[in-house]
Amino acid sequence: MSSNELPINSAGRPLSPGAVALMLMLCLSWGFNQIAVKLALPDIPPMLQATIRSAGALLVLLLIARLRGVKIFVADGTLGAGLFAGLLFGLEFVSIFRGLLLTSASRAVVFLYTAPFFVALGSYQFLGERLSALQWGGLALSFAGVALAIGVPQADVDASVLLGDLLIVVGGALWAATTLLVKATRLLQAPPEKALGYQVAVSVPILAFAAWISGETLTRVPGPLALSLMAYQAIWVVGLTFLLWFTLVKTYSASKLSAFTFITPLFGVVASYFIMHDTLTPVFGAAALLVIAGLYLVNRPSPVVPVPTDPLLNVTET
Repeated sequence: MSSNELPINSAGRPLSPGAVALMLMLCLSWGFNQIAVKLALPDIPPMLQATIRSAGALLVLLLIARLRGVKIFVADGTLGAGLFAGLLFGLEFVSIFRGLLLTSASRAVVFLYTAPFFVALGSYQFLGERLSALQWGGLALSFAGVALAIGVPQADVDASVLLGDLLIVVGGALWAATTLLVKATRLLQAPPEKALGYQVAVSVPILAFAAWISGETLTRVPGPLALSLMAYQAIWVVGLTFLLWFTLVKTYSASKLSAFTFITPLFGVVASYFIMHDTLTPVFGAAALLVIAGLYLVNRPSPVVPVPTDPLLNVTET
């Protein structure tokens, strides 16, 4: 090596300012998406919403791939991993939406954001990414901030609520598993349109079947608001922001990116305040500070250790 320093791989690479700005935009979009789902519920049940948005997103991805000249329908050794990622993607949303029927939305959003812990553990096991004790502390701080912002404690928690909580945790684990699968298989070399295309394509029949066995039907023609919210979910959230997410996953540390998603529920709370007129208390400010402090610790650049040199030869070891 001609340099006196080790190169930084994707596991140790700090997020660039552009990546941070992009993640903030993604988290803002995903935070509002929770409001979009809730506002569309009177016209379209949740599992049907998930089915429609995956089908719509697939069309968006095919269009983007065509415009960019990306060849999706070619053999490249990603079929097995892609189908498995699609299965995880579909089951993730089945678990989340089923869990929402049993537990409260506030508890659900806290337990869903156990996902960064699963990503950190999986990255350690399968990707060779190592978080320091300080970074693990940052994850814990951010999770505590989310819990404080949403308000986990409930007096009427019973076995049904706990089952719902468990299903949400399963959803978070499946989200993490999908992220890790992309990093650990040939999907990492595939175009993002293809990696995400597998997931939304396979999830459509899974979600449609789940909607059918749940007895979900459209009782009326959806109004303009519901249709516009579905377009937002399908085109923007799944079709575009998920595509950007997997582009980032190909480049940066899965653990650090996943930790950034702790901001999403905070954006959701703020959106609820402005759109749904929910209460925003001073506790939220303290919670936001905890999340920001945790993210700083997780994404703090690690010191670069110089490679030892041979003083006799005066060259850098390789």
